[in-house]
Amino acid sequence: MMVRINLLICLWLASAPGRAQPADTLNRQRLNLVIVGGASVYAGSMVALNEIWYSQYDRQSFRFFNDSQEWLQADKVGHFYATFQVSHVASRMLTWTGLNTRKADLWASISSFAMVSSIEIFDGYSTGYGASASDLVANGLGAGLYYTQKAVWKELRIHPKFSFHQTIYAPLRPELLGTSWGEQIIKDYNGQTQWLSFDMDRFIRFPKWLNLAVGYGVEDMISANVSSNQQLGYTPYRQVYLALDFDLTAFRGRSKFWNSVIFFANMIKLPAPTLEFSRGGMHAHFFYY
Repeated sequence: MMVRINLLICLWLASAPGRAQPADTLNRQRLNLVIVGGASVYAGSMVALNEIWYSQYDRQSFRFFNDSQEWLQADKVGHFYATFQVSHVASRMLTWTGLNTRKADLWASISSFAMVSSIEIFDGYSTGYGASASDLVANGLGAGLYYTQKAVWKELRIHPKFSFHQTIYAPLRPELLGTSWGEQIIKDYNGQTQWLSFDMDRFIRFPKWLNLAVGYGVEDMISANVSSNQQLGYTPYRQVYLALDFDLTAFRGRSKFWNSVIFFANMIKLPAPTLEFSRGGMHAHFFYY
């Protein structure tokens, strides 16, 4: 969620490595810029998240709540995605300050876990939710996937991506699924698809610009629990996708700003031919997003 809020501010910050070459030694001025900029993005994200998600609920004493079965785990995959992407952005910025790559990756992963997990404080004090241990696990897996790839392969070969389309469900329950497109992209899990995109050219002979992606989504949900949806006449189900994808980093050029745009655009799964596996069958989509 945090990556999708204040995206333009993040784009400016992440373009800093493109505006100057990485420092050979730790540059304190750059480090201070990253700390102040990152803190500003974090604070703005928390304010926006509180207004969009939590402002409608009263406060309570801090508590944990087991929500591991809600939304057929679509929200957990969202936590995984967010923590990975924050790790990636943070490492890019820390490397720009002159911190060596291994330390940058480690501190970026730790910081991203802490930042995204702080959402549990909002949950814990909100009467509509409760802090979630399974969210913390998903956050750890997201940061872990980033750090493990960089530690083992010295590069990223598997990229979490995100796509969204508006659905018929949000107007049925706008207070929960969102009233505007900006709210729905965060709240309406029916329209979200989370992907793992594989750089196939890193494993076999394959065009550098072409990837294969596996996706996960849910459908027919206007409430968090399967039983409550069934009582309302809905039949929630999972969706698994196999699709072509595009590695946009293959199109990087000499423009440093353009390369920064590519960096962020590569977090999004573009429309492409897709096979959907759901409800015991297979469905083909000429373009799916």
